[in-house]
This record gives sequence, C-alpha cells and structure tokens, in this order.
Amino acid sequence: MYTLLRPLLFSLDAESAHHLTLKSLQIAARTGVLQPCVPRVAPLPRRIMGIDFTNPVGLAAGLDKNGEYIDALAALGFGFLEIGTITPRPQPGNPRPRMFRLPAARAVINRMGFNNHGVDALLANVQRARYRGVLGINIGKNFDTPIERAADDYLICLRKVYSSATYITVNISSPNTKNLRQLQQSDELGQLLHALKEERSRLADRHGRRVPLALKIAPDLDATQISEIADLLVTHGIDAVIATNTTLARDAVAQLQHGSEAGGLSGAPLTTQAQAVTAQLAAQLADAIPVIGVGGIMNGDDAARRIAAGAALVQLYTGIVYAGPALVGDCVNAIRKVRS
Repeated sequence: MYTLLRPLLFSLDAESAHHLTLKSLQIAARTGVLQPCVPRVAPLPRRIMGIDFTNPVGLAAGLDKNGEYIDALAALGFGFLEIGTITPRPQPGNPRPRMFRLPAARAVINRMGFNNHGVDALLANVQRARYRGVLGINIGKNFDTPIERAADDYLICLRKVYSSATYITVNISSPNTKNLRQLQQSDELGQLLHALKEERSRLADRHGRRVPLALKIAPDLDATQISEIADLLVTHGIDAVIATNTTLARDAVAQLQHGSEAGGLSGAPLTTQAQAVTAQLAAQLADAIPVIGVGGIMNGDDAARRIAAGAALVQLYTGIVYAGPALVGDCVNAIRKVRS
C-alpha cells in the first residue's frame, strides 16, 4: 500500500507530507482500518537497561515531536517508541522550508530546530494515549536559553517527564540549535551528566523508580571524542548511548538538488558513518552500557549489520520515509536471523 501512496506523498513538500502521513495514520488507527493493513511483527524480546522490549526495532525521536500520534505509530509493530525532542517552553523552530528529500540518495536534510509545543503539551498527549509499551522521551533545550544555562532546561524536562517515561534521552547532538553540539565537549558534558545523575537520584527516591537515561550523540566526532564520551557515560552511570543523530557531512549529496541545504543529513548517506561510531562505542564500552543504533538503517540488512556491530537495539526514521511501515518487520526478521 505504501508503494502506491509514496508518489503522492513525494509530490508534496517534505514537511507537509510528514504531517499528512501522521494524520492519516491516526485516522486509520482510530477507525480500525490500519491494523488489517499492517503486517504482524512477531515478537523478538530483549531486556536492555532493565527494560523489556517486545522487539529491538524502535521509532527514533523527531518523527512524533509532541507525542500526538503514539497509538497510531505503535500499531506499526515497533518494539518501542521515542517521542520528542521536547523543550521546556513551546517554540516554532526554524522558518520553512526546513525539510528536504533527496530521493536519488535516499536521504533527508532537516533544519527543524526543535519545533515543539512544549513539555506540558507532550505530557498531556502521553496521558491520553492508550499505548502501554516502552516509551522514550527525548529532551532538549530551548533555542534562546544560553548554552551556559543549558543544564537548567534539561533538568526542567527531566523532572517533568520522569514519571511518564520508560527511559529519557538527553539530546545534545542536533545540528539545528546553535551551539548545542558544544555540550559534547568533555568538560561541559561531564558537568551536564553530573547534574542529570544527581537529579535522577533525587527523582528515583521520590518516585520509587529509577528511570534509565540515554545520551544521543552526533556522528561528526573523531575517535578521541567518542572515546572521551564513552568514559564519561560509564563514570556518570548513564544507561545507554544512542548513536547517532544526523550529520553535517555533504560529500555524498553535494551535487544533488537540495544537497547544499543547511541542516542535518539522514538516510542512506549516513549508514557507514553511524555504523562506525556504533562499532567504536560498542568495542570501548564492552557491554558496560548498551548502544542503540540509529542513522541510515534503510533495510533489514542494515539493521542486522548494526546489531552485528554491537548495537543492542536499533531505531528507524528516514528509512520509514523511503521504505514504509513494512521496514519494521523486515528489520526484526533480519535481526532474528543474526541472533539465531
């Protein structure tokens, strides 16, 4: 069905198609039309971060920023969903157009800029959802919060989402919020992780539940930076690392229409780069902390290779744009063969 619909969606600008697709999924789910059209994904249980996942293939953050489509997306067979990135206050993000498809490269460039309705609106949507599976909530900082006060925004979000999240992802790697990636530098990251660790300890005592924390990093890091981040994750008791966010590299798409647009590049051109970061992290962490692989997973073989490189779980986004919902089951089946 998606093969038939994709030409229509690709005739629209990328952001309009994105919203139309999600709204259509939501209507189909509410009317009972969606479930018979989606292939059943057989369970492939995993226990990671102390959490039981029905299968190791999840939805990456960014597709459902405000948690408005949780139930519809859950019907596609994901083993877990991650919503956000959310910020303490609503913000419009960058001016449109801010999302561009590059079909010849099976890629997308976006410069959304953490557009979202704010953490309180997301939590209201979570409360309305019927989904009771694994739900990650991805948190960030407002664009106008000075970088030296970024920890304040992360702590606000951490406190607010704590009771509603199965795990919480700290996003310091979007290229579309000014200076955000500066937080990946060793000294600044150490201070941020320390603040989050201390606050998480207080929240765990208050709620009687320790919610795992994950850190999402960029692919545009050298081996030394990746090594330093891995050490900091262990030192501060972070529960997982998500590798990776979008890339600023343009070598693979520079000659294509929209290839020079500002923003983060995702999709097939990111596959090799994200795989390499996953492999380095997995080797250095040696099972001390799980790696969640994301970036350029376009088919089942990509998912299987990411698991073979050391990822415990994988997440999809741009691959869904090009392959449709059947990609979820394809990835689960490919991973099943790797693990059998």
